[in-house]
Amino acid sequence: MTNQVALAEAASGPDPAAGLQAARALRELAERLEALQVQNARDRGWSWQDIAIFLGISKQAVHKKYAGAPAGRPAQSVGRRLAGRKQTGADDV
Repeated sequence: MTNQVALAEAASGPDPAAGLQAARALRELAERLEALQVQNARDRGWSWQDIAIFLGISKQAVHKKYAGAPAGRPAQSVGRRLAGRKQTGADDV
């Protein structure tokens, strides 16, 4: 069984703990994917407005979230948040 299949089964299963953990994992994956693709778009010359249209948010919101991200390291802010949670024990269930 692949990790993706296990994640999908947990997310839709009857166990709330497993379902919530799966929902969190999917949310974090989506955040990393979004950061990666925002950087990809910026590297190709897209404007903040162009990116915002595809994300369904305002230009100001996408700029605020990603403008400070260092080039080539789009998921760094997500990684820092995750590392901070692990250090503080926020991952404990």
